Amino acid sequence: MALRLILTRHAKSGWADPIQDDKDRTLADRGRADAARLGRWLTDSDIDQAIVSTAARTQETWSVIAQIGAIQAEAQNLDALYLASCDVLLQTLQRATGNCVLLLAHNPGIGELANRLIKFPAPHSDFVHYPTCATAVFDIAAPRWSDVALGENILQNFWTPQS
Repeated sequence: MALRLILTRHAKSGWADPIQDDKDRTLADRGRADAARLGRWLTDSDIDQAIVSTAARTQETWSVIAQIGAIQAEAQNLDALYLASCDVLLQTLQRATGNCVLLLAHNPGIGELANRLIKFPAPHSDFVHYPTCATAVFDIAAPRWSDVALGENILQNFWTPQS
């Protein structure tokens, strides 16, 4: 079976408490609304594994997406994904076990990974800076996650809250 990757940046976080630790920031109202729209967009996506940063905003984004999109996959929550580099995200992905994997993390790593995974340039102008809640769907050009390589994969779809 072909591998599919759904690469998502967390939704818009709130800044109501300026001294709150960055990792503890939750979603803004706009972020919750955007995550709900993304959940509807991902309905019927066959996600069977979710790998999610432990930051509050990524956890909340996943919770909304899974609930609205009726996604049954349980999340694997990893501290190492909090502000992870492209290399760490790729190494994490190379240990995935599902057929359709959603990886939910932060910029700049998530945007860099998206831009380095694709074989052909993305036609969407927002793809380069990967805004909050941006989501790319890739068909992976490898038989196993351990063989995923940069610059080899086909971008099937790209969604942003402004789409």
